[in-house]
Amino acid sequence: QVQLVESGGGLVQAGGSLRLSCAASGRTFSSYAMGWFRQAPGKEREFVARINWSGDSTWYANLVKGRFTISRNNAKNTVYLQMNSLKPEDTAVYYCAEGDSPNFPTNYNTWGQGTQVTVSS
Repeated sequence: QVQLVESGGGLVQAGGSLRLSCAASGRTFSSYAMGWFRQAPGKEREFVARINWSGDSTWYANLVKGRFTISRNNAKNTVYLQMNSLKPEDTAVYYCAEGDSPNFPTNYNTWGQGTQVTVSS
């Protein structure tokens, strides 16, 4: 079982940037796709971005496309989410998760504890 720990959240003004990290430990990290999700107060958790096992294919929710970039460093067992041009509506707890396949996961079975991102207007 892999363990995931997110970091890098915080308070930022609208238009600013943050870089989230998700460190994995416990077993082979590079075999599976990884995803970032977020949950705002009173809302359901939503998909943000996904990256395949090798890092050469990425997918984004329309709301973040062009502003967020997902990447991974398998040698460091870490996946990243670079968030630029942040908006107040990006405020949420951000979670990373491990998919159940290398390229096109249908489920995410392991989740981190989340990191809070707050964007002030």
